[in-house]
Amino acid sequence: MINWNSCPAVELDPELVSGAWVFRGTRVPVVALFENLEDGVTINEFVELFPGVDLIHARSVLEHAAKSAMAAH
Repeated sequence: MINWNSCPAVELDPELVSGAWVFRGTRVPVVALFENLEDGVTINEFVELFPGVDLIHARSVLEHAAKSAMAAH
């Protein structure tokens, strides 16, 4: 499981989206990025579909997930 606490691009607020991790300053859940990528949406398309999420934050989330996966081994 990924520990999002050290990823500056996301935040957790129990008042937002049922307490899901969201992109900082938005109501867009982090899981939406992964679901869209699985569905074939590119990262550039994702940031166009979700106003408030910028490319830097989306890439930061992917990099954090990749580092977390590598650290788990």
